[in-house]
Amino acid sequence: MAKRIDVSGLNAYYSSFLAIEDISMTVEPRSVTAFIGPSGCGKSTFLRTLNRMHEVTPGGRVEGKVMLDDENLYGAGIDPVAVRREVGMVFQRPNPFPTMSVYDNVAAGLKLNGKFKKSELDDVVEKSLRGANLWNEVKDRLNKPGSGLSGGQQQRLCIARAIAVEPNVLLMDEPCSALDPISTLAIEDLIGELKERFTIVIVTHNMQQAARVSDRTAFFNLAAVGQPGKLIEIDETERIFSNPSVQATEDYISGRFG
Repeated sequence: MAKRIDVSGLNAYYSSFLAIEDISMTVEPRSVTAFIGPSGCGKSTFLRTLNRMHEVTPGGRVEGKVMLDDENLYGAGIDPVAVRREVGMVFQRPNPFPTMSVYDNVAAGLKLNGKFKKSELDDVVEKSLRGANLWNEVKDRLNKPGSGLSGGQQQRLCIARAIAVEPNVLLMDEPCSALDPISTLAIEDLIGELKERFTIVIVTHNMQQAARVSDRTAFFNLAAVGQPGKLIEIDETERIFSNPSVQATEDYISGRFG
């Protein structure tokens, strides 16, 4: 299920503004890759190019290649909606559908993608909630609104919704930034379990979190405000945090800027 991502020569624009420039990297399947760097350096913009969400922004456009195994996600005739089924996303703040029950939140993507028997939906909903470590907490309230859950539970509900459609890749844009420390730990533990099935890419401002959950870490930076963000280096997480190749990476990790 998990697939490899190969990015080459990627530029992303907001109208005429070049937001990120000449990004190339490989993300290995069944691993966690963390993106770190100061605010405004293009981490989240780059993340959104990996499932063509960047194009949803007015004026957003992309140059370059994003290969999911052997398929170019920006190739001619590729349906962006189909891409987003293969490359799921969890956002910064929990965003369950407010008028839907816990059950319907998880089943929403399946219902959009085709017809399923009630028994099939039941199985997938339970499997997804178990996969998000949420089943035991909500199994007796499946028909109650998802918005009635705590913040940490809502974020795990959004993860269950994302994995219900069986994507190959799971993107997470600062998934713990709005959560308390206990909920954050639950999400981090979950990420460690999910990487056995999915390729995971996470943006985080929390460097301790990057060190805890990721196998590889990519450091992004920009020369000055108004300049495009660039990938400075990507390597095994232990090496990035102990012996980075580039001085700017060490300066950021040690707190000299950012």
